[in-house]
Amino acid sequence: MQNAAGPAFLADCPTRLAVEIISEKWAVLVLFGLSHQPRRHGELVDLIGGISRKVLTQTLRRLQQYGLVERHAEAPRQVEYSLTDLGQTLVEPIEVLTNWARDHGGAIADFQETAEAATSAQADQPT
Repeated sequence: MQNAAGPAFLADCPTRLAVEIISEKWAVLVLFGLSHQPRRHGELVDLIGGISRKVLTQTLRRLQQYGLVERHAEAPRQVEYSLTDLGQTLVEPIEVLTNWARDHGGAIADFQETAEAATSAQADQPT
């Protein structure tokens, strides 16, 4: 039986690289944060709860290296980030994923809570 994913599982496959880029912890949130308008670094920190300034900087640099985000500096303290044309192609898939997460996130949290309770109950059982 042939693998339906084809070469996507190969280490040097561009498909795999693309999936790895957008599956990094903060990448999708940063891309989504830039999906409607350019934003400054501080605006993104405020928008994306839990991300540190350092991690945001690292994520933005990585996304720039892959051609998904561009940095516009009019002056040293006037820096904005925006999506490139390539980055814009991710807006629709990210919106679909975000809608799915909104619709099913509660079910995932409920399942996780039930699984943790079951694991805890098993740990409390005498052996």
